[in-house]
Amino acid sequence: MCDHQPTARLRDWALAACLAAFSVFGSTPAGAAEGAALPAAPAHSAYSKAGADTCLDCHTEDAVIGIFKTAHGRPSNDAGPFGHGQLQCEACHGPGDAHANGKGKNRPHLIQYGKKALTPKAEQNETCLACHRKNAAHWAGNAHANNDVACSDCHKLHQPKDPVRDVATQTEVCTSCHQTRASDAMKPSHHPMREGKMACSSCHAPHGSTGPSMLKKDSVNETCTTCHAEYRGPFLWEHQPVAEDCANCHQPHGSTQPAMLKTRAPFLCQECHEVQGHPAVSYTPDGLPGGGGTQRGAFLLAGSCTNCHSKVHGSNHPSGSKLMR
Repeated sequence: MCDHQPTARLRDWALAACLAAFSVFGSTPAGAAEGAALPAAPAHSAYSKAGADTCLDCHTEDAVIGIFKTAHGRPSNDAGPFGHGQLQCEACHGPGDAHANGKGKNRPHLIQYGKKALTPKAEQNETCLACHRKNAAHWAGNAHANNDVACSDCHKLHQPKDPVRDVATQTEVCTSCHQTRASDAMKPSHHPMREGKMACSSCHAPHGSTGPSMLKKDSVNETCTTCHAEYRGPFLWEHQPVAEDCANCHQPHGSTQPAMLKTRAPFLCQECHEVQGHPAVSYTPDGLPGGGGTQRGAFLLAGSCTNCHSKVHGSNHPSGSKLMR
């Protein structure tokens, strides 16, 4: 089935390169001169003679065969496990000769992946990072790494189409853990995630980032204005909470209020602004601090602050100091 079997020389080279990647991310081993012979494989690290063909003698289920429809199983992909001179299944699962020739309970385990795997998650991840470290430069120390999440908890490499890399199915994978966000996405006002037009990775970098909450950009506002460029500014007249953080007013994962607002106006506005002294409130005892507020309620609930202050994100009009134009 696999016509790209490595020669013994190529196999020894690939093994040594793999060991070097695990120890110092591909640098020359300490004490080895440039161009010197690479170290020989340890005696217990025996690879099978027939590569993937040995594995496929037993592992014929669809859950395994699917890898040949992915980039990892494509011989033309020189950087992949099945590329020229690579170790095929054993590039990820480790030396398999003893496993293939063992019997019953004496058969040693290879590196396993998944939530129920015997292999520690740190070891699973290090195997993946040996090749994919440039794609996960901020993995160390991020929330997923700190909570012992394995690459295989999210990625399904033997499936022809990895669900977490598909916009239509990614949200389902993420919300299997982040269940509160699944509830938020079902609220009336939400980003088009359940419609398959956006995914969690549209805003977040699941492998780590320099921004808060693993955002793809360095701040909430910078992330939001990637799409909502009309609110980026700078404005001649700025609304301070907007310039500070979009999340001061909006719930980005979903809300029961229009425009994903935290609270419906005018109550949202009144978290910062008091109504007393507003030109639209009559100067009667009702309009004074502690007054009954009948006119206040009629004015604010019948319409809203945004009936007049329509440019709440900022204004560039010379007369826009009150964000009214």
